[in-house]
Amino acid sequence: MKKGVRFLVTVALMALASSLASACDPSPLQDTCDAIAEPENAVFMNGKLDKPGNTSNPVGSAVTPVNVAQIAGLNTLGISAVRIDYAPYGQNPPHTHPRANEILTVLEGTLLVGFVTSNPENRLFTEVLNKDDVFVFPIGLIHFQFNIGHTNAVAIAGLSSQNPGVITIANAVFGSDPAIDPDFLARAFQLEKNVVEYLQSRFWYFVDHLSLLFYV
Repeated sequence: MKKGVRFLVTVALMALASSLASACDPSPLQDTCDAIAEPENAVFMNGKLDKPGNTSNPVGSAVTPVNVAQIAGLNTLGISAVRIDYAPYGQNPPHTHPRANEILTVLEGTLLVGFVTSNPENRLFTEVLNKDDVFVFPIGLIHFQFNIGHTNAVAIAGLSSQNPGVITIANAVFGSDPAIDPDFLARAFQLEKNVVEYLQSRFWYFVDHLSLLFYV
């Protein structure tokens, strides 16, 4: 009898842990967010993605998001979108979205895109995308885009979370506050300590609405 009770308790705890560990947004319990006083004003935004972003920065790209911070009506709906503008040879540097898959469509230009799978394979999947081509970045994997054309490029991406989050790899590793011990990073990346300290000394600043950090 005791063994049966223990088994049921174990199964219940595993089920609870599984539900808590879900990386996706929970299913909505209502049609629109009840916390919004006038829902009809919170589910529509005109003119947010029609304007190009300012790509005058060291990486030559700009991200304009439409997530729950811009449209409150996205709360509980589990979706968001971004517009990405690229200067010639501009890039959206390696980053991850911890809470969302991403599907990207090229509107203008030519992009080299890719993502890297998890350990131990660390396999790189890349593709050259032209206008109207589509590519998917799985949730949590490091991915990037690079404008390999001589002209500006534009892409629109949909994400499977109202608040997908973003972690830019170089910024998180070399621009953390406080800084990660340079001796540790030197060994982890098999670099000289002075190289790590140089990267950590670079000036970091906020760019656009996603609070992406870049160095100059």
